[in-house]
Amino acid sequence: MVNAYYDKDADLALLKGKKCAVLGYGSQGHAHSQNLQESGVDVCVGLRKESASWGKAQAAGLEVKTISEATKVADIVMLLLPDQSMKSIYDAEVAPYLENVSTLAFGHGFN
Repeated sequence: MVNAYYDKDADLALLKGKKCAVLGYGSQGHAHSQNLQESGVDVCVGLRKESASWGKAQAAGLEVKTISEATKVADIVMLLLPDQSMKSIYDAEVAPYLENVSTLAFGHGFN
């Protein structure tokens, strides 16, 4: 059996006053970050400075920071980075800055 959830099933008040960081802006990252922003959630996108997606995220009206900067200011971090680079990015740019993060989520099954 599959459970279907709708807007009425979600309580956005749980995210009020929280900063969400979506790390990555690929096929999942752009959808997650734009959905959060359109829902009124305080969200930023974390990317590498040299990422081709930096300008795309800014053009969508999103706040963009480096991965470590986004992690430092976030309460909730969603990692949507490529599987092949997830571990090295996590070790260097996420793990050292998790002090204030209350929720850490991964969007890929291999991680």
